[in-house]
Amino acid sequence: MKFCICNEIFQDYPLAEQFEAAANIGFDAIEIAPFTIANSVRDIDGETRRRIRQLSEDSGVQVAGIHWLLAHTEGYHVTDPDPEVRRRTIEYMQDLVRFGVEIGGQMEVVGSPQQRTVKPGVTSEQAWEWFKEAMTACAQVPGAEQFTICIEPLAPVTNNNFIIQPEEARRMVREINLPNVKVILDTYSMSRIGVDLPTEIRDTGDLLGHYHCNDYNRRAPGWGDTDFVPIMRALLDINFSGYCSIEVFDFDPDPYEHAQRGLATLKEALAKVE
Repeated sequence: MKFCICNEIFQDYPLAEQFEAAANIGFDAIEIAPFTIANSVRDIDGETRRRIRQLSEDSGVQVAGIHWLLAHTEGYHVTDPDPEVRRRTIEYMQDLVRFGVEIGGQMEVVGSPQQRTVKPGVTSEQAWEWFKEAMTACAQVPGAEQFTICIEPLAPVTNNNFIIQPEEARRMVREINLPNVKVILDTYSMSRIGVDLPTEIRDTGDLLGHYHCNDYNRRAPGWGDTDFVPIMRALLDINFSGYCSIEVFDFDPDPYEHAQRGLATLKEALAKVE
């Protein structure tokens, strides 16, 4: 099992210190939210992109990929009724893919609930086809054939009303039918809709490209009551080879301690089922 940490947990740490902390704690990889570097991915220059690759090489911490793709941006919406907005959004998301590839990433998480919600007057069928078009365009960026687009089902608590259930994400992936389009499941979000996560992991099987680990209380594993033993068992059952990545939404604990306890909890859970 490979373990990863989402970089926004480190808040104001410079990039070099983020990689250093991830290495010292024992993570295999780091997952980068572009907004922690610049509000627009287009403002992240080539020197910074090369530096991220160098920091990864120097620290031994891989870049798993990117997430929070459209956070802190304006004017983008995947299922907007205006075709010009959708066109701009696809072009921007393709630039995100290029960024992910250039920094050595292997995948991206397509969450962004506020930029995919179905607006009044748009049918679910229209939204479905527009979203599928966008994801297909991202997956077909030249040079990104080995970069995985991971579609995330999100609970309504995230202000999402589109692709909520894991089965919906699986159906979208099957319809796109490209080898670099898969599903990402998130412990917090799925717990909010009351699904049986081990069952959903097994049902997703080889369509699962990434997994987010967090607690119902929005903190890292070990800071709440979520039992990760059944989750680790299910991931082993499907021979999951992607990253188990800690993503948090509560930034009150000390970042180092927060991440450290999270990783220890996941490793303890894994040890009980191996």
